[in-house]
Amino acid sequence: MIGLTVRQMHYFDALAQTLHFGRAAKLAGVSQPALSSQIAEMEQRLNCRLFERGGKSVRMTDEAIALLPRIERILADIRDVETTARRGRTAMEGRFRLGIIPTVAPYLLPRALPELKKHFPALLLELREAVTATLVDDIASRKLDAFIAALPLDHPGLITEALFSDRFFLAVPAGDPAFASPPVPPESPALERLMLLEEGHCLREQALAVCGNVRPVAMASYGATSLTTLLQMVAHGLGVTLIPEMATGPAGTIPDLKIVPFQEPMPQRMICLAWRRNNARHGECVELAKIIRSLGAAVLAA
Repeated sequence: MIGLTVRQMHYFDALAQTLHFGRAAKLAGVSQPALSSQIAEMEQRLNCRLFERGGKSVRMTDEAIALLPRIERILADIRDVETTARRGRTAMEGRFRLGIIPTVAPYLLPRALPELKKHFPALLLELREAVTATLVDDIASRKLDAFIAALPLDHPGLITEALFSDRFFLAVPAGDPAFASPPVPPESPALERLMLLEEGHCLREQALAVCGNVRPVAMASYGATSLTTLLQMVAHGLGVTLIPEMATGPAGTIPDLKIVPFQEPMPQRMICLAWRRNNARHGECVELAKIIRSLGAAVLAA
């Protein structure tokens, strides 16, 4: 009998995620020698090498790659059992894996994290920042308990709770005469200089929808992976870009950058919390949504 332990599978999962013994130990909340010892024992019990160690680099073997999805399913099942056993007790305690899109994370988390800690001191929150498609995949494979993104989410296996609406503004170079008299109509020719995030970011698709009357061939895609990078490019006169209201406060500190409104009705996105339809932590997700929803006005005013 092989006799793998749940602890060993947790350590294996952490090392597979990080490919670094030090970071895996930190993720698992143990010392590096303890993690290394359990991985070595796991390899001995399975009679195969799972990780190739080469200096500071770690590489998964073919055996480990084949084993990973099975271990992920086992750990997900164990978490569901633990969640079911906690029903009727204090909500939001223990490990909770929350995903969030990059155009929301830096603006919402500074407000949300202290509030969640105050309401749920026993909560051990693990955060993952990624684009929407990746978060949907992670929910489906049970790597996440819930995630924060923008509607619509065209996925029948998800439950969504609307949190708050987030209006769109336009970030332009401060001295640009084309935007001297806002508000900006969505069909303005000046929007042909619109710069977009790279493929996969929902803000890119939202920008295209907002400025749908502008010729797409005139729009520039610089492959930027963050809104912060795009705003710096705007400040240096390279173009203009869409900016959500929650980002306008921090953006106000960037020299040579101006934030102007669109004509009414102003375009907007709806921020939501999403989780699997059959998630045993449904009640906790609803509680989480209530807390975050209550922060909407403060986030937009920051």
